[in-house]
Amino acid sequence: MKNLMNRTIQLIRGKTAPRAHAELPDGSYEEEWGRLGFSGTVSHLYHKHPPTGWTDIDGPLKPHSLSPLAMNRLDGERVVFLENSDVAIGVQLVIADWNYYFRNGEADELLFVHQGSGNLETHVGTLHYERGDYLHLPRGTTYRFCPEELTELLTIEAFTAPFDIPERGIVGQHVPFDPSLIEYPTPDPTSVWNGDKSGKFQVKIKRLGAITTFTYPHNPCDVIGYKGDLAPWRINVRDFAPLLSHRQHLPPPAHITLISGGFVVCTFLPRPLESEPGALKVPFYHSNVDYDEVLFYHDGDFFSRSGIDAGMVTFHPAGFPHGPHPKAIQRTDKKTFTDEVAVMIDTRRPLELTQAGKAVENSDYWKSWME
Repeated sequence: MKNLMNRTIQLIRGKTAPRAHAELPDGSYEEEWGRLGFSGTVSHLYHKHPPTGWTDIDGPLKPHSLSPLAMNRLDGERVVFLENSDVAIGVQLVIADWNYYFRNGEADELLFVHQGSGNLETHVGTLHYERGDYLHLPRGTTYRFCPEELTELLTIEAFTAPFDIPERGIVGQHVPFDPSLIEYPTPDPTSVWNGDKSGKFQVKIKRLGAITTFTYPHNPCDVIGYKGDLAPWRINVRDFAPLLSHRQHLPPPAHITLISGGFVVCTFLPRPLESEPGALKVPFYHSNVDYDEVLFYHDGDFFSRSGIDAGMVTFHPAGFPHGPHPKAIQRTDKKTFTDEVAVMIDTRRPLELTQAGKAVENSDYWKSWME
């Protein structure tokens, strides 16, 4: 049965809370069981025991925690640790100025600056980057890194569709960030690179996993001007204004930054915790049955997880019931503010750990809910 808003009539059976994520029945634990990344049909289940109260897990559906920055990497090398046909997620280390240009001919790129600062030279001008920046590089962007200090990047490659800003509906166009804060490069012919030691210019183009090198006697990034609606850009997370409610915890779709084909990118930022009596202050237990969930922890106090430090990654496959660790629940009474920055990637198709990812996995992560 449908109501006038074309939504399913709300069913209420047994003991429930009067509203989501607040005033739970005494001694109960709420779990959100939702479709389409909590944007579709959803029900709240009230358990007598935590959904994460297991004593063993026998089978492949387990959560994963990784330390991708611990992987051995050469200067400029990108190492992928999770992938499917829509997206590849990796890390990249940049130590010195590149003596070549790079162009991704098979994916749009979103690079998150975990550490470092410097200049990103592109064929349409230079962007100065710093810690906490998102760098958006449309497919076909020719670019070169010139770091001022050692740079660590989280890399997200989109294969099936460009990155786009989602529709924001009734909240308007200025949250979670004002589009006017996006910085675009301006061509400056006087500041282009002079080439390698021999005066030649190489462009390494990636296509179907292989690299083809084009060599030029002149700088191929010789654009003197451009017009249109396609260009690389940057924005810093400090410019974001996250959505929040003092009455109840908002689900991840409230924090979507960009969308692409088969996945979304969210940004979790410092914010006041829910202040109304009876409201949950930690992420509720949930079974995200349609999306794999990946979190890269950038900065702050990750109080909902124990044993997680900056630079680490958690990967919760679709169908895995999860929520805050027991110690996080115990600490919520004294907290009024969450001080953490994290990047989340939710994917519609299942992700696979690469061999590089498996090499830096904490295989006992699933036991952390048993503390």
